[in-house]
Amino acid sequence: MPPHSSVATEDSTATSSGTPMSATDPSPRDSSQVTDTEGTTEHFTYRHTPEVAEFLEAIGASILVSTYQAGKLAVFRSHQKRLSMLPRTFDQAMGIAVAPGRLAVASKFQIWTLRNSPSVAKRLNESDDLKSERPYDACYLPRSTHVTGNIDAHEMAWGAGSDDDELWIVNTSFSCLCTLDPKFSFVPRWRPPFVSELSRGDRCHLNGLAMENGKPRFVTCFGQTDCKEGWRENKLDGGCIVDVPSGEVVATGFSMPHSPRLHDGKLWVLDSGRGRLLTVNVDSGTTTTVIELPGYTRGLAFAGHYALIGLSKIREKAVFGGVPVEEKYPERPCGVAIVDTVAGRQVGMIEFLASVREVFDVQFLPGTRWPEIAGLEKDLVKESSVVGLERGIDA
Repeated sequence: MPPHSSVATEDSTATSSGTPMSATDPSPRDSSQVTDTEGTTEHFTYRHTPEVAEFLEAIGASILVSTYQAGKLAVFRSHQKRLSMLPRTFDQAMGIAVAPGRLAVASKFQIWTLRNSPSVAKRLNESDDLKSERPYDACYLPRSTHVTGNIDAHEMAWGAGSDDDELWIVNTSFSCLCTLDPKFSFVPRWRPPFVSELSRGDRCHLNGLAMENGKPRFVTCFGQTDCKEGWRENKLDGGCIVDVPSGEVVATGFSMPHSPRLHDGKLWVLDSGRGRLLTVNVDSGTTTTVIELPGYTRGLAFAGHYALIGLSKIREKAVFGGVPVEEKYPERPCGVAIVDTVAGRQVGMIEFLASVREVFDVQFLPGTRWPEIAGLEKDLVKESSVVGLERGIDA
């Protein structure tokens, strides 16, 4: 069928639909174009397999994708088997943290926190000019920003528990895990034992974070190195996974690894330079390949036995040149693959066609089918004041 396309600004959405296709043929066919008007003329064009919309509606979720190269947080939503992408601008958007009712987005030198406001979502649904057959079930408004300076913040995650839990941040520039305090740019909490001092310089390219019971459990590094950008000399197989509580290296031999995750009783990791999703035996350090994809893998999220995996084109040769995925796959897509981890096969794909060349993080927004993410400079933010319970002076 001919592709269906539409154009939208950051105040609207682009949607596309298509006929069902076999899950064994995950090549994207249906395309949409989104025109961003927040100070840029770039077009954000994508295509997808119909299974993506069906999948999101089946699990009752939406997808968040960050791309620091294009400076966007992209929200993929579906209604009646029609997929929509909503782009929002965050300068050098990288790690995304998701918890009930809140989001955090790492940008170039800030950490943004957004909160869901059901009352604003209700008002959107009742508004004559915004009313549609796609009811908003959440509306995330920016609530605060913390200025960290340029720490090259990578993955982030909230601890479990109360609403005001600590946000854990992988501080790649200073080779540590850190949290936030209003008095400081950041508070260092842990660094790999092979990093001798806290200093700016990206000594080991600490980048990925796996949480367990609300606390950091595993991290990924490009190398066990202790000098400024020392990891660059052995990017082919110098990558490792470190157990945070003990400081022990539990597995090695990875090519630029990212996105460790604990899921379904297993430790998963992306062997990015080889385009692979692996499971890791933490006792022996051995790995099992679940799937190999034709792109640089970075960004991983799970829904049951399905995984979302971010795929990026390889940019500058100084960082990525010579890794196996570059040599094996001359044509590398940029987007998000949906993988059946039991069958070990790709069953769906969202592919960016223009402007976006790199994906950093992917996350599910569970229980939310059609969210609004308010743009930082939009009228919705200016006109929405969510008021707390009134209290007296001495309360």
